[in-house]
Amino acid sequence: MKSIILIAPPSAGKGTISKMLCEKYHLPHISTGDLLRSAVENDDEQGNYIKQQMNLGKLVSDDIIISLVEKRILDNDCANGYILDGFPRNLTQLKKYESFLINENKDLGVNILLDISYEQAKGRILGRVSCPKCGTVYNIYTSDARPKVFGICDKCGSDLIRRSDDTEEVFKERYATYLNETKPVADYFKSQNRLHVVDSSIEISKVFEQIERILEKEND
Repeated sequence: MKSIILIAPPSAGKGTISKMLCEKYHLPHISTGDLLRSAVENDDEQGNYIKQQMNLGKLVSDDIIISLVEKRILDNDCANGYILDGFPRNLTQLKKYESFLINENKDLGVNILLDISYEQAKGRILGRVSCPKCGTVYNIYTSDARPKVFGICDKCGSDLIRRSDDTEEVFKERYATYLNETKPVADYFKSQNRLHVVDSSIEISKVFEQIERILEKEND
């Protein structure tokens, strides 16, 4: 199975789609957000720096991101492929990542852009709530992602929470960062005919069906 890179603006569904792909294809999910939050828990100089940048909606330095991702990819469970969620976020990360893959004799993988408009993404992020226990993400404004009982996780019954950085101000900053930093990554893949574009504004099951068809062709 080829490794998968998911590229998307904020709240396009990278995390949800990644989990669905993991369940079907049994690939490890490498989320830079998870790697960074884990690093924050160390409560050291690097962790405090990462926390400050995340709260401001800013990108963490490339060197830290690349180091965390490369270390994770070299774990044994990634030997047969993995799903990258939120990486590479800019062309510098991309170039270093591809050099790393070549040095490690790994396939360049499948690159997928989850496409969604600014207004739709904003609505998703302002309505997002998640379970601190099992990690399930919901959206109070979306019928197919709304919890059955308001404020309660469907899966484990825990109280749902809203991330402190899920505000309109932070969203605007993150979206601007996406346009300036990450969209060029998608443009690079597109220029090499290595980009698959998926409509991520529709029902999540339909988004997943689009991706399944792409992966079937790529791994045929």
